[in-house]
Amino acid sequence: MVVIRLSRGGAKKRPFYNIVVSDSRERRDGRFIERVGFYNPMASGGEEPLRVAIDRVGYWSGVGAKLSPTVARLVEQAKTATA
Repeated sequence: MVVIRLSRGGAKKRPFYNIVVSDSRERRDGRFIERVGFYNPMASGGEEPLRVAIDRVGYWSGVGAKLSPTVARLVEQAKTATA
């Protein structure tokens, strides 16, 4: 099954997450099919905390990919921010 989930990056105590489309059998930070955005919970100042390619998320969910609960929440935040 294909899932859209967060993949952790960044340094210790400074997380940075890529929103990726991957096979559910892959490791959290392992191989992925496509990167569709990022989430930076530690963003400050003029940094962008969230970017999501809504069209690509829509495509992947249309062909059967499941969103993780956190990614679903972030996509809703991104939709309200752009509207």
